[in-house]
Amino acid sequence: MTSMLDRPLKWRTISGLGWRRRIANSLATILVTVAMGIALLPLVWVLCSVVVKGFRVLAARDWWTHSQAGMTVLEAGGGAYHAIVGTLLLGLACAVISIPIGVLVGIYLAEYGGRSPLARLVTFTVDILAGVPSIVAALFIYAVWVAALGLPRSQFAVALALVMLMLPVIARATEEMLRIVPVDLREASYALGIPKWKTIARVVLPTGLSGILTGILLALARVLGETSPLLILVGYAHDMNFDMFRGFMGSLPGMMYDQTTAGAGTNSVPTDRLWGAALTLILLIAMINTGARVVAKIFAPKKT
Repeated sequence: MTSMLDRPLKWRTISGLGWRRRIANSLATILVTVAMGIALLPLVWVLCSVVVKGFRVLAARDWWTHSQAGMTVLEAGGGAYHAIVGTLLLGLACAVISIPIGVLVGIYLAEYGGRSPLARLVTFTVDILAGVPSIVAALFIYAVWVAALGLPRSQFAVALALVMLMLPVIARATEEMLRIVPVDLREASYALGIPKWKTIARVVLPTGLSGILTGILLALARVLGETSPLLILVGYAHDMNFDMFRGFMGSLPGMMYDQTTAGAGTNSVPTDRLWGAALTLILLIAMINTGARVVAKIFAPKKT
């Protein structure tokens, strides 16, 4: 009899807890949504400003087919062809050097290193490199490449400095993605008699390809917008130069800096070129991201 009398009170208590949990859940959802909106507001603002101010320059055909050779600060015209090609060459050189090394380092840390002293040393080195500013990397390459070896300032020296910034991001992304690949996949492969190296190449890497690719794209997007190594290791050229080992070379970040020193903000001609170069860089990175994700989707393991 007592339990039946207590039963309504018990249900009222549970009902009260349910309402409080719903209210708390709603408040948490609202706070998270507001925080996301606050975080996205500056990004959307900057993106809209760049698109509005740079779209008119990109609409001109000469922007994609001509360089700034022979153009003056007050003379409208010319294009960013030399800077686009220079940026693509720089990104290609960085990717060719850093992606294989970074992925192999991540594979070692996740699959082979364990808790060995060498693995701890590599992890410590990667963590240190992740916090190195771009100007420090540029000064290090300048001290070794130019001062010690006597080699000329060039776009390739810039690529070496940017590789130091890309390596820790790629290595960490590869390591973390390989660690979350289910162990059952590895054990099933081993049970079929497949060696470890082939299991990593055919099973583990394709499974974590999406996350690894995200890390690579984040690293590439970071270095393509760096300016400090360009200022220290190579000068800005207004015309086209395909030789990465000799001479000045154009790039989109270098073009933005050049137009800033030429009077952007006070003169409409360099101001338009500045916003055009910024929008071109954003579009270039977006195209690289989209293309890489399409390729990853094509080669990703198919769900059965």
